[in-house]
Amino acid sequence: MGLWVAPGLLLAMALTLHLAEASAPPHRDYCVLGAGPAGLQMAYFLQRAGRDYQVFERASRPGSFFTRYPRHRKLISINKRHTGRTNSEFNLRHDWNSLLSHDPRLLFRHYSRAYFPDAGDMVRYLGDFASRLRLRVRYNTAIAHVTLDKDRRAWNGHYFILTDQKGQGYRCSVLLVATGLSVPNLVDFPGAEYAEGYESVSVDPEDFVGQNVLILGRGNSAFETAENILGVTNFVHMLSRSRVRLSWATHYVGDLRAINNGLLDTYQLKSLDGLLESDLTDLAVVKDPKGKFHITLKFYVEEGNQSAEAVPLPQDDSDNFAMRVAYDRIIRCLGWNFDFSIFNKSLRLSSGGEFSKKYPLVRPSYESKGSRGLFVLGTASHSVDYRKSAGGFIHGFRYTVRAVHRLLEHRHHGAAWPSTELPIAQLTSSVLRRVNEASGLYQMFGVLADVVLVKENGTAFEYLEEFPMQMLAQLETVTGRQARHGLFVINMEYGRNFSGPGKDVFFYDRSVGYTEDAWQSNFLHPVIYYYRQLPTEQEVRFRPADWPLPRPAAIHHIVEDFLTDWTAPVSHILPLRRFLENCLGTDLRGFYAESCFLFALTRQKLPPFCQQGYLRMQGLVGTGSLRQHRVASGLLQGYAAAGKRSEDSGQRPGFQEPADQPQAPGPLDQPLTGNKEEL
Repeated sequence: MGLWVAPGLLLAMALTLHLAEASAPPHRDYCVLGAGPAGLQMAYFLQRAGRDYQVFERASRPGSFFTRYPRHRKLISINKRHTGRTNSEFNLRHDWNSLLSHDPRLLFRHYSRAYFPDAGDMVRYLGDFASRLRLRVRYNTAIAHVTLDKDRRAWNGHYFILTDQKGQGYRCSVLLVATGLSVPNLVDFPGAEYAEGYESVSVDPEDFVGQNVLILGRGNSAFETAENILGVTNFVHMLSRSRVRLSWATHYVGDLRAINNGLLDTYQLKSLDGLLESDLTDLAVVKDPKGKFHITLKFYVEEGNQSAEAVPLPQDDSDNFAMRVAYDRIIRCLGWNFDFSIFNKSLRLSSGGEFSKKYPLVRPSYESKGSRGLFVLGTASHSVDYRKSAGGFIHGFRYTVRAVHRLLEHRHHGAAWPSTELPIAQLTSSVLRRVNEASGLYQMFGVLADVVLVKENGTAFEYLEEFPMQMLAQLETVTGRQARHGLFVINMEYGRNFSGPGKDVFFYDRSVGYTEDAWQSNFLHPVIYYYRQLPTEQEVRFRPADWPLPRPAAIHHIVEDFLTDWTAPVSHILPLRRFLENCLGTDLRGFYAESCFLFALTRQKLPPFCQQGYLRMQGLVGTGSLRQHRVASGLLQGYAAAGKRSEDSGQRPGFQEPADQPQAPGPLDQPLTGNKEEL
């Protein structure tokens, strides 16, 4: 007997389902919070991949942060418009403002001629980036609350529910947070309310004429503020809990840059301005009846309910107390924190630790440790490489955003990490090309690395670009590529003992020029790690201190170069090729067609270059000179006469030496009299 259902009941059920769907918030596969540089960069990649996404921006235009900051309008990201090179990838190494796109018009050099551009140019640039690429940005939409809605059907086991300032809801499968750092960092001490914030203090030097000014902080915002008023104040004192960190010593672009450090000159040359170190939480500020501010110790204030005039001052006991003068203004320049306020606690973005007050807790994949499917992009993701690399700045996070997009493409759409498969004979040239051109490697040193996966029998390799190094153990899982026959990891590194606050980076013998001392190179240089198999999670986690990766089976440093041009045949190319050959147990040299012909007659096994080139009719193109050799039957005689010479083009595969000056090869195992002869 069949089941009979009344037509009216079916209609009611259909109507209920329709109403439920109609009342559900609009759904997007990807939601991006913030239309700053990181948000727009992710939107670009999502759009190019044809994904369903939406960017939410609280302001009426992209890049709203730059409409107000930096307060004195000069960016510290360099805009080097001329390098003497035409290679676009190389030029991005020295362009710290452009986002990645296929449109050559959207390079920042078209928007400013200044080496340190005005922030207004960045606003204009980001506006054009969004409009020309037709990115899907919903402006004037401030997301006020984010929570989770568990659902087994969702990609990550839950949806993210966003609510804007008007109460409109949105549902997202993946949430990409690119809101930057927007909450001023405050330090609690008695009298903190008397300090004016960097975010609101006047930027007109005339407002500081003839005043004594105390600045709290020692970062770029503090020095930027000081630089603006040095010429009109009586003096500027700067107070922070630790010593100033100079970017040229730490090699971290977020530390104090030379463009802002005029106060260091006036301090060291004793022109009234000065730097002091003290923990702000140990101090207090009291205001006298004349409106002047005095610095005292916190425990003096806490001793009792005293009037400002009755609070003891340190100079009462020590008449040479450094801060015994009264100040007219106190300015707080203590940096910024991430805004956690809109995120429900169920997302577990912060553990409440001291460091996590500034940044959300994220994994090396930039995914939240507390919520699967929530990724943090841009400046707010800087906890991954804080004070180590450039991940908190445009020239760094444009590449980490691309890495996140590639991870998402594989996780949710089955698209493997992009790679290039090439014959093994092209390995040396492929590595050299990347270390000499790639911007992502250069800017995100120690964070993103190229990975070479050797194929079975060592006849070919796959080249993966800019993979997060700390995810190396998960490479097969997150990329869709296999690493079963060994792999190389190509990273850029500074010398281990070269960087740090207080380091003398200008010492006399700071540069290394000899190949045998390459491992002692101080300046940024390529380092190649070889592993016979993928390291395990445990090996990555418990790697040696100060090592970016676990100990490899073999390691090679390409000696640092003053010009950052690693193309010297003897100093750079030859040692690299020998290292790769030793790891693979094969010959990676390039040969003339004549040489391959002789090897085919005299050797059981040909070098890969001959196997993959000459035998496939891809050898050196014949010329009149070679034909004359053949007609005159002098080929074998020429070989016999020159049989003691081994040869190598010294160039990347495919490069053709002048064919009218052929060299004939000797045995593969013949000893060489010198590096130049081998080249």
